[in-house]
Amino acid sequence: MKKILIILLKIIAAICIALGVFLITVYIVNIVCNKSEKGKIESYGQLVPVDGKNMNVTIQGKGKETVVLLPGYGTAAPGIDYKPLVEELSPFYKVVVIEPFGYGLSDVTEKERTIENIVNEIHECLQKLNIDRYTLMGHSISGIYGLEYVNKYEKEVSAFVGIDSSFPTQGGMDDEFPSKAYKQLKKLGFYRLLMKLNPDQLLTPEVDDETREQIRMISLKNMMNPNIISEGENFRNNFKAAENLKFPKNLPVIFFLVENNTDVEGWLPKHEEQVKDSMHGKVMSFEGEHYLHHTRSKEIVENFRSFMGEVEKDK
Repeated sequence: MKKILIILLKIIAAICIALGVFLITVYIVNIVCNKSEKGKIESYGQLVPVDGKNMNVTIQGKGKETVVLLPGYGTAAPGIDYKPLVEELSPFYKVVVIEPFGYGLSDVTEKERTIENIVNEIHECLQKLNIDRYTLMGHSISGIYGLEYVNKYEKEVSAFVGIDSSFPTQGGMDDEFPSKAYKQLKKLGFYRLLMKLNPDQLLTPEVDDETREQIRMISLKNMMNPNIISEGENFRNNFKAAENLKFPKNLPVIFFLVENNTDVEGWLPKHEEQVKDSMHGKVMSFEGEHYLHHTRSKEIVENFRSFMGEVEKDK
């Protein structure tokens, strides 16, 4: 029995040592790669001074009307992620993609990611760009920020477009955000390891290998940074703050949603409820995934333009 016990202890010790070496290796590789990749990330867009920091923005197209694109939660590089949609919009509009603080190539801010701070910063960015009339088009959680935005700056927004956008009473937003776990996973380098083991988890539109690599590096740079963590921690309060808000009756609103969404209860009817009192409100659904603009940009733009044409006729 004594010999068996010694053998077992040796095995356990060997496993612990191997595990320790593995964790240290993952940690060191992540640090080295972070430093190496920092110099490989290529700049795109332009930096706009906002609240003492720099916010990255891309601008394409020369149309008379402006469309401002806002990203979904945690989208690594919105300026690249929206590429298919920008390509469809830019022949007709001036297209502005805003990368909020903590996203893309924008700075990280010390300010808490409350709905009020996020909306104020986006507005300041547009003011600095001398853009004072525009359609607001947002993906996912930008449906919540957009609702706050159009009520606060109603006179500036000509329409709101939601791309599989969130609604205030959406289920699951009361769950506690696991900040500590996410921070540790980032610190230890496990996000890099997981992405290496499963490269397909990187959500990107159809782009070339070089662009995909840029998205990968930016994803790892921004993954669960302080602003993304703070935004997650504020989910409950931000959704709660929007619960009593409605889209202004005269504001044209159109939602492009994923068909048969089984993840969120009442996905289609809740959006229909949001536009039921709008003079110009519409809900459309398509087959696809949550990042609908990766695969349905052409249909989104065609139907958006048709919708706005109908709005103009009714004026």
